[in-house]
Amino acid sequence: MNAEREVWREALGVVLATSAYGISFGALAVASGLDVWQSCVLSLLMFTGGSQFAFVGVFAAGGVSALPSAIASAALLGVRNVAYGMRMSPIVGTTPARRIAAAHFTIDESTAVAISQGDPRLRQVGFWVTGIGIFVGWNATTLIGALLGDVLGDPKTWGLDAAAAAAFLALLWPRLKRRQAIAVGVAAAVVAAALTPFLMPGLPVLVAAVVAIIVGWVNWLGRDALVAPDDPEAQR
Repeated sequence: MNAEREVWREALGVVLATSAYGISFGALAVASGLDVWQSCVLSLLMFTGGSQFAFVGVFAAGGVSALPSAIASAALLGVRNVAYGMRMSPIVGTTPARRIAAAHFTIDESTAVAISQGDPRLRQVGFWVTGIGIFVGWNATTLIGALLGDVLGDPKTWGLDAAAAAAFLALLWPRLKRRQAIAVGVAAAVVAAALTPFLMPGLPVLVAAVVAIIVGWVNWLGRDALVAPDDPEAQR
C-alpha cells in the first residue's frame, strides 16, 4: 500500500507540472490564429504536447498555407509515441480494449512514470494515473490558457515552459546510475541539440532516438558498465 501511494504521489506530481504547461499551449494557440474551441479540440484529439506546439508554431508563421507543413511537423514529433506504444503494450494490459484505450494516453510522461517502477502492478498504476490525469489537466488548462491568454502574458515569465521538462528530468535522473545509460542519454541529447537549428521539428528527436538505440545496442562501454556491482539480479 505504501508503494502504491508513492506511485500515486509521483504520478500526480508529474500531472500537476505537465498540466500547468497546458496554459501556455492554450495562450499560444489563440495567439497563432486558432479560436478557443479549435485550441481545445486540438488538445482533445492530438494530446501530445510537443506535436501541438509544433503545429501552432508552424501555423502561426505561415497561416492556412502552412497547414500541410504544420501537420507534417506534428506527425513527425508524434512518431516517438509508436515506440512508447511497443514498450507499453505488455504493461497496460492484455485485453484489446485496454490496449486501445491506452493508445491515447501513451505519452512521454505516462511512459516515464510506468517504466520507473519495478513491480508490474505499480507500472500499470503509474501509467494510467499519469496518462488520464494529464489528459484531464491538460485539456482543462488549455481552455484556461485560451480564455485568459492576453491576461497571462508570456507564459515563460511564469516558468511554465520549464515545468514539464523539469518533471521529466526528475523521473529520468534516478535511472542514470550506470555509464551505459549516461552515454545513451548524453549522445541523444547532443545529437538532438545540434540538429535542432537545421532540421524541421520532429526530425532531431527521431535522429536522436536512432542514435540512442545504436549506442545502447552496440554497448561500447562493455558488459561491466551495464552491471552495478551491488545489483545481484543484474549480474545473473
